[in-house]
Amino acid sequence: MEQKERVVKAREGVPGESAQQAVKPPEEVAERAARPLDEVLGRAERAYVAYMEAQKEVARVYRENEAQAEKLYKDSEQQANNACDGSVKQALKERDRVVEQAERAYKKAIEQAEAAYAEIEQQAKNSCDESVKRALRTRDGAVAEAWKIREDTVGQAWRIYAKEAA
Repeated sequence: MEQKERVVKAREGVPGESAQQAVKPPEEVAERAARPLDEVLGRAERAYVAYMEAQKEVARVYRENEAQAEKLYKDSEQQANNACDGSVKQALKERDRVVEQAERAYKKAIEQAEAAYAEIEQQAKNSCDESVKRALRTRDGAVAEAWKIREDTVGQAWRIYAKEAA
């Protein structure tokens, strides 16, 4: 900062040449030596200002880049969320379809089992009824045969008794 003030003061001290300045005192020689230094300081100041502006520009670009990266991240995250939601909805839809299909198959299997049970039950009843009828016919036939044998035996016994009694 002190050097900057010297440069400013040196510039202010050189308004133009006058008669007194025609003779170049040692101060003027020092001023002339300061001019190249002034030029270097001026270039350094301009370079510093350019550096600061470049640094600001770099910071701005970094902020923009960060904002773009954030936007890309959020977009990617949203796409991932949307894809996940879509997959979940599709999975739930597929699950509901499979469950409904299983329920229909279950009901159909129950209906078929009930029909098969009813058919087997009817066959069992018919078989039972037929067996009972056969057993009754067999019994009736056996009773009739036994009755006939009894009558024949009783008749024969009476015939034998009648011959002996006679």
